[in-house]
Amino acid sequence: MTISPRRRTWISFSFLIGGFLAFYLVWSRLNSAEPIEGAPAPMRQVFELNGRVWKSLFNERKRSECAAPTKGKIPRVNGKIGLDADFDAKDWKLEIVADEQDPASPHFSVTLQDILALPRTDTATNFRCIEGWSEDMAFAGVKFSEFMKAYNLRGKPYVGLETVDGEYYVSIDLESMLHSQTLLAYEMNGEPLKPANGAPLRLVIPVKYGIKNIKRIGKIFFSDRRPPDYWAEQGYDWYAGL
Repeated sequence: MTISPRRRTWISFSFLIGGFLAFYLVWSRLNSAEPIEGAPAPMRQVFELNGRVWKSLFNERKRSECAAPTKGKIPRVNGKIGLDADFDAKDWKLEIVADEQDPASPHFSVTLQDILALPRTDTATNFRCIEGWSEDMAFAGVKFSEFMKAYNLRGKPYVGLETVDGEYYVSIDLESMLHSQTLLAYEMNGEPLKPANGAPLRLVIPVKYGIKNIKRIGKIFFSDRRPPDYWAEQGYDWYAGL
């Protein structure tokens, strides 16, 4: 059956108007929904589903490996939140809280020398930014699993990490933190960390995007409840896994 040009035009306009109405309804619902951690509730539900899917696919075989870059190579610097220019590394200590909900739980501090005394691990990995770029980097530090073992930390479902000044903070599921490539790193590309790259200690967690790889860690704590997360509060995916 032949459709006249006029009828085709009306059909096209009908689809166009229907598309605009559908978009408007979705947009209206998103804007009227109660926000959860910075994102409209429906969007947050999508993020949570994404996290559950990736978590179900998570396993130790999921690794990021590459050839080590040239020693001393200066990597791209991205993100300065929490890197206070007045910071003095000689006074640095890492605060550890075994259970954020229990004031009576172990609460202590360690120095960089304490961390340097733990078994060293070297790794080369592809660092991926949520903005779409990536770069091969080499790190040295202590596996987070070894760190927990050294200080007899039993762990909770979530791990919270904060910068020294508290301006930047992330929360990560314990399974990801126990991955064999997750490090508390003090060297990058064969040299001690520089201030812009998170000296004296930063997190390296290749199964997550860069927004979770917090620099200049000042506090680590364990929790039964999901701790606050800087970028999740801005509407990003909390899981942020690869």
